[in-house]
Amino acid sequence: MKDKKLFSVGLILIAVFVFWTILILTVDVQPVGVNGTVVGFATLNCSFHNMTGVNMTIYHITDWLGLVPLFCCMIYGAVGFVQLLQRKSLLKVDIDILLLGVYYVIVIFGYLIFEMIPINYRPILIDGRMEVSYPSSTTLLVSSVMPTVIFQIDRRIKNRVVRRIITPSTILFSLFMLIGRAIAGVHWLTDIIGSVFLSAGLFLIYYANVLRLDKKREEYRGIQ
Repeated sequence: MKDKKLFSVGLILIAVFVFWTILILTVDVQPVGVNGTVVGFATLNCSFHNMTGVNMTIYHITDWLGLVPLFCCMIYGAVGFVQLLQRKSLLKVDIDILLLGVYYVIVIFGYLIFEMIPINYRPILIDGRMEVSYPSSTTLLVSSVMPTVIFQIDRRIKNRVVRRIITPSTILFSLFMLIGRAIAGVHWLTDIIGSVFLSAGLFLIYYANVLRLDKKREEYRGIQ
């Protein structure tokens, strides 16, 4: 039942993300962005942006730290590749790793869609250029990948000390990145919120599918 509940919550969060995106396109839309570009929830976004200002130091720090989740993706990719070489069949690679690869591809695909269909642009120019702002790509990356780090660590590492170090460190890193991107002033607040909705929904769907396949595997072993 847990897998079904998680899957349902994941779908609800995806639906909330879609609804949130529609609201951004329709509610309090004003030309308050760079070069007169329109922004939804303009009053809220401008108030938050004026309160935080622009902090390029935090922007650059969080930008470079955005490489951490990419490095984690590479590690899991390497794990899957080593298993493929050793077991000589894609079907023999751990199912949670295969699903993880599919999950990461879906996250990238979601990001590319919004790069091609801009919802709004950043509140400031980056290197003199307008850049698509919704959803926040760094926030999406961190919120999508770092929960899988905790999940995989819990599945694969039995040493409790290591788990007690890595899990809270990962949570603190994720919170720092989310708050950092929000207060750096290079995104609208609604960009950050949208990324959290989308990544949370996608992760829960991935999590639910792994649990479902684990249960099926246990049932199959029981029959044997």
